[in-house]
Amino acid sequence: MTRFHAFWITRSGRSSTSGDPAARFPFWSVTKTAIAITALQAVEAGRIALDAPLPPVDDAAPYSLRQLLDHSAGLPDYGPLPAYKAAVAEGQRAWPRATMLAQALPQGRLFAPGAGWAYSNIGSMLALEAVEGATGQPLAALITEGIARPLGLTALRLTEGPADFADLHWPKARHYDPGWVYHRCLTGTAEAAARLIHGLFTGQLLEPATMVEMLRARPLGGALPGRSWTRCGYSPGLMNGEMGEAGRAIGHSGAGPFSSNAAYHFPDLPDAPSVAVFAHGPDEGPAELEAARIALSLST
Repeated sequence: MTRFHAFWITRSGRSSTSGDPAARFPFWSVTKTAIAITALQAVEAGRIALDAPLPPVDDAAPYSLRQLLDHSAGLPDYGPLPAYKAAVAEGQRAWPRATMLAQALPQGRLFAPGAGWAYSNIGSMLALEAVEGATGQPLAALITEGIARPLGLTALRLTEGPADFADLHWPKARHYDPGWVYHRCLTGTAEAAARLIHGLFTGQLLEPATMVEMLRARPLGGALPGRSWTRCGYSPGLMNGEMGEAGRAIGHSGAGPFSSNAAYHFPDLPDAPSVAVFAHGPDEGPAELEAARIALSLST
């Protein structure tokens, strides 16, 4: 089995691939970057405000779109729930949204909006729902019009149900219900993932002033064991920190029960490469380390 499937492209347009260039993969949490792009495009269009309060899903204080996108809303997550983990491991169909919230929200708010940071897939789900409501468009249409069409990404697809996982590279995908990813899951090739990140950082998707807001990072600490990070931070829809000698790394990692990925832009390196790596297994570390290795190899 090929360990890594990757694609890279540089600021000047040089590009290359390794592994199977036609293979399709689940993007997992790299989808959060696409959600944030569509949200900020809606902000640019005046359809929604980045920092205005939104009606909360619980009875606690309201949060803003920015706080949902950068995980500072104080919301809990469903990922750590034992019942969730067991249901996914058993190959069950995804719970309805209401059931998931009934399981997760009793954990309570972790802190007041803006007073801390905690990764929450529920927050990402609520962000996309707020943008869908404000624009009157489903996420699939927003991604097609705002990302896929401008960048020519014909391989980019938002899953609608289990059938959309049937043609993915990893055999275990055929037994997984993508409905378990409540903020939705993009699929596509390694090239599509790298070109999405490249398009974002070459000014093809957002205005410069909007990019300033997207890159406004919350510092989160230093190195993580087994991963490439030497400094960690998070911006709306973007992991934003440093990966050792590769310097700044901005993008997102993702993982599910059977695969992982990393899609990052490295602005400090010569010719500023964007790299996407997909790997077998649920650990994001190997994909991140490979992305940093490829980026560094392009500068030697």
